[in-house]
Amino acid sequence: MVLKKQNFADSENPSQEQLTSLLEHYQNGRFNDAEKLAVSITKEFPKHQFGWKVLGAVLKQTGRVIDSLTAMQKSVKLAPQDAEAHSNLGVTLQELGKLDEAEASYTQALAFKPDYAEAHNNLGNTLKELGRLDKAEASYKQAIALKPDYAEAHSNLGITLQELGRLGEAEASCKQAIALKPEYAKAHNNLGNTLQELGRLDEAGASYTQAIALKPDYAEAHSNLGNTLQELGRLEKAEASYIQAIALESDLALAHYGLGTVRYCKGNKDLALKSIVKANEIEPQSKDYELMLRIMKARKSRMGNEVAVSDTSNISALTGLISSPLILNRVVEEELIANLYEMSSRELDKTINARYGSGKCSPDFNLFHDSSSIIQNLAKDLTKIMMEAVKSDIHIYDSFFNILSAGGGTTPHAHLTPLDGNIALGLGKQKYSLVYYLSVGDQNCREPGILKLYEPDEDILPCEGMITIIPASRKHSAVYGGITDRVMIGINFYSL
Repeated sequence: MVLKKQNFADSENPSQEQLTSLLEHYQNGRFNDAEKLAVSITKEFPKHQFGWKVLGAVLKQTGRVIDSLTAMQKSVKLAPQDAEAHSNLGVTLQELGKLDEAEASYTQALAFKPDYAEAHNNLGNTLKELGRLDKAEASYKQAIALKPDYAEAHSNLGITLQELGRLGEAEASCKQAIALKPEYAKAHNNLGNTLQELGRLDEAGASYTQAIALKPDYAEAHSNLGNTLQELGRLEKAEASYIQAIALESDLALAHYGLGTVRYCKGNKDLALKSIVKANEIEPQSKDYELMLRIMKARKSRMGNEVAVSDTSNISALTGLISSPLILNRVVEEELIANLYEMSSRELDKTINARYGSGKCSPDFNLFHDSSSIIQNLAKDLTKIMMEAVKSDIHIYDSFFNILSAGGGTTPHAHLTPLDGNIALGLGKQKYSLVYYLSVGDQNCREPGILKLYEPDEDILPCEGMITIIPASRKHSAVYGGITDRVMIGINFYSL
């Protein structure tokens, strides 16, 4: 939160001594004194902006974010050209989850002060939360161009580059942040996240340990260290890290989730389920937490107490496809295709997964959350088809559409996540991928969009209405070069 003293010298404004004292209280962390003086000034001089500006900052710093909003808004209203006031308001709005309004505040701040590095960085944070990673990257780079020693912006850029899948660049940005500010615990934690994703687990553990050494109460770093230790197979130490994280921050969903998975791997079924339930209560919107909760409950119901929870060898015998691929068919409604074209989307080549080239796709992987009747009817039909295919109840994890134009396609890939790769959890054995071809496009061309399956190799030329279901572990790819679009719906799901 940025605050700078303003100079006034008349009877309608506070004295310079009052203003100096107010600023010194705030800057030295004497928030109680700063609040008392700010309240006094705003009562005596209600049209004086600086009192409201400091009051808003104090309320936010002391955890009263909602209360701070009114003071921040008053500050902006009294001094509409104060770039710092607009940026401070943006910080508050962002913390309250009002991201579009926060973006507008930062944009207004930059309109008045284009060289305001902190506002560029804060705008980047909001854009990242909004999922606009390319624009977030640009904002962080602008902040760094204006202020090359801005460690926080380097670290934030590293996080964004990691989410964009550019891990080498992410590592370099985090290391630059640390070089500029060696005591910056968050940068060490962010570096650990990147190294974890790169598979350099020992180095990741060292980064988390350094973050904790710099900030012993850093709950997120303790939880992240637990993730690394769990992946290294050091389950006792992983469990201890999660417990420490929860002791520091009782509502840290990541730590409860990690504790649940590590206890599940150790065979502590009941304790594991309690931890996963807690994670879901804290963050009910998390797809991973919801998945683990349904998997654990289904296994407990099916297996009973006689089967060890870590024994997943019998899962494939309980559920599974009768063939791989399993090929089915469903009549395609014309209005379904038209509906997909009307939905919001993103360009295919802007994704960071196996998709590439010309075309567009869902903005996220929650197509079936759309409330339109045509999508809900489709979800109902495909759910029934998937349940019959794997002979069990199912849990849909991803649902999305792809529209391939000439030159669009996918590189060889499978649909397993790091969570699916945890052998002790055995989720990968229960995961399947479905593709539904609404329109196959132009097949009288050099690249007609053959579905290529690997291990064993198999080529399939899709037809309209065709549904393919394969184990999510089976690699596949397609290259399409037709002059009309190919329209598909994809689903990743788990048998229960």
